[in-house]
Amino acid sequence: MNKATLGEFEEIVLLVVAILNGDAYSVAIISEIEERLDRNVSLGAVQTVLKRLEKKGLLKSDLGDATNERGGKRKRLYEITAEGQELLDLTKAQRNSLWNAIPKLSFNF
Repeated sequence: MNKATLGEFEEIVLLVVAILNGDAYSVAIISEIEERLDRNVSLGAVQTVLKRLEKKGLLKSDLGDATNERGGKRKRLYEITAEGQELLDLTKAQRNSLWNAIPKLSFNF
């Protein structure tokens, strides 16, 4: 695996794509972030990060079926790749290692 790293928002988007498991498209990703993290994000910001993650090989996308509710327009659905999953696993392990290294007394004020 290459030495790709994730920014904070990239990590959030990648995690949300994994959570949505096959139904990840821009608007659903925004809704999930807003609901779970109480954080407002713009469509442009999400689309920019999705393109960047796909370029890094961490996501792949395909067009879904056309629907009447969208006027025949197809959704671009995103899915995490094996490399994306590996990087999320590595990131989680690194963060857990750092959290576990904090002495117990550090948070006693």
